[in-house]
Amino acid sequence: MEQREYPQVGNRVWATVRNVKGNCSMGHKVGDEFEISAHNTAGLCGFFYHDIFPYLVMLQFGGGFPAAWGDPDSVQLKCMDSYNEVTIELRREKR
Repeated sequence: MEQREYPQVGNRVWATVRNVKGNCSMGHKVGDEFEISAHNTAGLCGFFYHDIFPYLVMLQFGGGFPAAWGDPDSVQLKCMDSYNEVTIELRREKR
């Protein structure tokens, strides 16, 4: 399969797998790190990508989180599978 090129718009967003409880059906492991965007699911399952999409787009296109949440450039989110829960951190790299 040939490498696909995705549009490079907005800020870069990096995802890091922080925790896996059970067995992720997509094979993600603690420490996995990858670039993800509104155009590139980076191998996340559709359910998890759907859930994180609003946060991802906000980081990619300049929004931020309230100060009460901590860092306005990152957030940790959990997948909906409570038996095989994956925790991911999204981190913005400003261009």
